[in-house]
Amino acid sequence: MSMAVVGIIAGMALGFAGYFGGFGAFLLVAALGALGFVVGRFLDGDLDPGEFFRTRDREGRRR
Repeated sequence: MSMAVVGIIAGMALGFAGYFGGFGAFLLVAALGALGFVVGRFLDGDLDPGEFFRTRDREGRRR
């Protein structure tokens, strides 16, 4: 499935949540969608959990 189709589906889900559930439902769907995206990237191997906890030196380089 292309990223355009995924974007359309996500946009439609957010639209339905906002229309039928109000702004709170819209925020909930958006937050859970972002969480699902991060978990999916982690499970695909595109994201290393250590990237969130590495420190940087003064020049901005990762240690």
